[in-house]
Amino acid sequence: MTAVLSGTNGLLQAYDYQVPTTGFSYTFAAGVQTLLMNPAGMLATGTITMPAAPADGMVITFSSTQQITALTVAANTGQTLNNTITLLGAGQSMAYVYRAASTSWFAFNSAISSGLISAVLAAGAYTINYLLVAGGGGGGSSWGGGGGAGGFLTSSATVYPASAYVVTVGAGGADASGGGQSGTGNGFNGGNTSIGSFVAAVGGGGGASDSTNSAGSSGGSGGGGEIDSGGGSGTSGQGNAGGAGQRNGQLTGGGGGGAGAAGGNASSPNAGNGGIGLTSSLSGTSTYYAGGGGGATSSGTPGTGGTGGGGRGGGNSQTATAGTANTGGGGGCIVITATANGGSGIVIISYAGSQRGTGGTVTSSGGNTIHTFTTSGTYVA
Repeated sequence: MTAVLSGTNGLLQAYDYQVPTTGFSYTFAAGVQTLLMNPAGMLATGTITMPAAPADGMVITFSSTQQITALTVAANTGQTLNNTITLLGAGQSMAYVYRAASTSWFAFNSAISSGLISAVLAAGAYTINYLLVAGGGGGGSSWGGGGGAGGFLTSSATVYPASAYVVTVGAGGADASGGGQSGTGNGFNGGNTSIGSFVAAVGGGGGASDSTNSAGSSGGSGGGGEIDSGGGSGTSGQGNAGGAGQRNGQLTGGGGGGAGAAGGNASSPNAGNGGIGLTSSLSGTSTYYAGGGGGATSSGTPGTGGTGGGGRGGGNSQTATAGTANTGGGGGCIVITATANGGSGIVIISYAGSQRGTGGTVTSSGGNTIHTFTTSGTYVA
């Protein structure tokens, strides 16, 4: 065997440096035996393919500074690859040596196995209970409907130590005072709320406006309809539909849907009330969230906001009110100049025992640690 020395540091080997992104595909070129990967963060997928014409005894190595969760390592045409791996841990490496007689690659230095990583992660995993409330929809205008409440979701999930989960808190939708949504004139929908890749709570639908005869917008809960239309639909498992408006001597709009009930239909001369929200005790106190906004009326009684932050509708010398911040309540429908945006959402994470994660405002109650996010941030488990 002959080794060629070059430079001042001994044996040199050609290598390739890459900054791959998720879904990358890399094939070793002739003369390259080492691949160094330095991605900006953990990668979900990637593929590495062996060189097309390897020499007998060639050693191929690769490593990554970040974890590649689903890695595909493939032989080139006419070759066989033994002991393939499906995950490459951060800071881990893998090497294969080529045997020309059998046209096959053999593992020479094993990377940490996916099974071992799973076991290490599972040892520190724990369960969180969470509440997601999306932003409420903005109220419509004239003799229109109240905004629908933001979607309401509560469930549990397993999280892993040192893992970061992006928390997005949906903003309340703007009311229709500035012209509303393009094409409908409705109030704007609220923003979605989510934790990491968990399912998102859907923003509430905007209330309908009398200017275009459009139905209330759909969302987590649907916005209320104007005098000639029905309410928008809600999202299954998150909210309910908005109520319908009515033209019957008086001009009356429907109430926005709430997490606990549909928005009320108008009944001339009175506007529809916003649908009631639902309660959660994850904060340590039983609290209503996601109430719908009230509809407007020309001379009767404006719709009340649903319990859970819904705003009151306008009309008959009363101004509409906005949904309450961090409840996901829908905004009331505007008649007299007012601001009736939907209320912003909220995220609450709770788990048993002393504090383990970071992020949000941290409190404790009943033996549980509670993280409350009133604005977007990051939860680190």
